[in-house]
Amino acid sequence: MKNAFTTYLRESYEEFRRVTWPTKNQAIRLSAIVLSFVLISAVFIGAIDFIFNLGYTKLLLMR
Repeated sequence: MKNAFTTYLRESYEEFRRVTWPTKNQAIRLSAIVLSFVLISAVFIGAIDFIFNLGYTKLLLMR
């Protein structure tokens, strides 16, 4: 009688062995792409926040 947890662990291990892992160069390149995208997104969102903050401050000073 097989336990569901034991079956799950065995199947997970078998699936884990079938994974095609990236090479070191691929991992570095893909990590650089992700970090670049995150940095660009952060700068973009920061710029939008700065612009809205300026507008909000000008709106408050008009009163």
